[in-house]
Order: sequence, then structure tokens, then C-alpha cells
Amino acid sequence: MKQIGGLILGLCVVLSLQSCGSADSNAAKENESTEKTEISAGMSTDNTLTAEQKADGWKLLFDGKTTNGWHGFNRDDIGSDWTAMDGKLVFNPTKGEGTGGDIVTDEEYENFHLKIDWKISPCGNSGIMFNVVEGKEKPYHSGPEMQVLDNTCHKDAKIITHRAGDLYDLITGTPETVKPAGEWNTAEIMIKDGHLTFYLNGTQIVETQMFNDEWNQMIADSKFSQWPGFGTYKKGHICIQDHGDPVEFKNMMIKQL
Repeated sequence: MKQIGGLILGLCVVLSLQSCGSADSNAAKENESTEKTEISAGMSTDNTLTAEQKADGWKLLFDGKTTNGWHGFNRDDIGSDWTAMDGKLVFNPTKGEGTGGDIVTDEEYENFHLKIDWKISPCGNSGIMFNVVEGKEKPYHSGPEMQVLDNTCHKDAKIITHRAGDLYDLITGTPETVKPAGEWNTAEIMIKDGHLTFYLNGTQIVETQMFNDEWNQMIADSKFSQWPGFGTYKKGHICIQDHGDPVEFKNMMIKQL
């Protein structure tokens, strides 16, 4: 009986140890899984496309690492004031000769949905132009602009149609949904057969029809009337403006419509 009791006791000890070992193993796996989840949650998804976006036809205009796909307006290279830094396309003006300048996409687009996140510096000014044609003196001689601005202190904010989100010098964006300087804003520009829509931070703020009599009259009543051909091009480059102030961009993507 003593021998049997000893065997039973030993078997219990072994089973107990195995149970403890299994529990420790499971706990370790759970900890490892938790760590992986936390690491994954902390990883940035900026400048990437989801499987759904890819299937829907979206393409990145900025890879988060290089300035590939962009060049200076009317030039083959890109000014050194434009850099890819920490997942952002950054403009940091040095006022050097040829170091800045507006930049445009290598490709031209017609009928598209454009998305861009932007963050302007305090009292800063920039812009997102579209349907830009090279060969003219300035990008804004051909392509309309969605204004990028700090509304609180830049002098342009005093002018209706010159505030953040406006179709510059043509239509006031309403309601105003811009976030303060130093915070990220999401801009969207949609064009389909001349039907133009602006969104800022998820809210529609501008809607108009291009290339008709009302559009032509609106241009004639604006500063752009001095540049023949402005606003008449149905296809062109996307342009980011050097207005002399620091500005950052990310999550730049486009889908042909």
C-alpha cells in the first residue's frame, strides 16, 4: 500500500509540474501576442494604401521616403528645400537660389479624386493647384488652387476667397473647417467632367461646374483674367506651392475617375 501511495503521489507531482509548464507556456505566448499587437498598433499607417484602396484604384503620389514622382515646375530636378523627412514631404525655405520653387507631379491627371494631408506653419501660406500646364511662367497661370493658409494671422485671410480651403480668388469655402496652424488637415479635390468639389476635413466646402459660361465669367472677374488660358485646361499636373513659408504634406494619393 505504501508503494502504491508513493506512486500516486509521484504521479500527482508530475502532472502538477506539467500543468504549471503548460500554463507558463500559454502565458508566454499571450504576452508575446500582446507585445506584437502593441507594436503593430504603434506603427504608422501614413503613406500606405489598404487592400481596399488599391482595389478601388487609389495610387500614392508620395511614398513617405523620397521625392520620386515630383519635379520642379518647368525644370527636371527638384529644389533642395523640398525633402522627404519622417514620412512627410517637407518644404523648409532657405531662400537660396534655385533651392525652392513650386513642384509638380511627373504625371498629368484628368477626372480624379485627390487626397492630401497638409500642415501649415504659423502665419504660413501655400496651396494645392491642379490642371497645371508646364511651359507657362507660373503654375497659377494655368491651374486653379485650393488655398492652404493659417487663417489666424496671414494677411491673405483678410480677403474673402483667399482663406484656407477656398477655390483661390474664385469661390469662398463654406463652412470653414480648417484646423489651426501646426495641426493636420485633410484636403480633397474631386473633378469629374468639369464638376469640381472641394472637401476639407471631411466636409464639402466648395462645389462648382468648370468650363461653362458662369465659370468663364468668374475667371474674367478675378485676378486670373490677366493670364490667357487660366482655368481652361481639362488635364494637367498636381502642383504644391512654394509661397515662402514652411509647410508639410503626407498621405498624398489619387484615384482616376
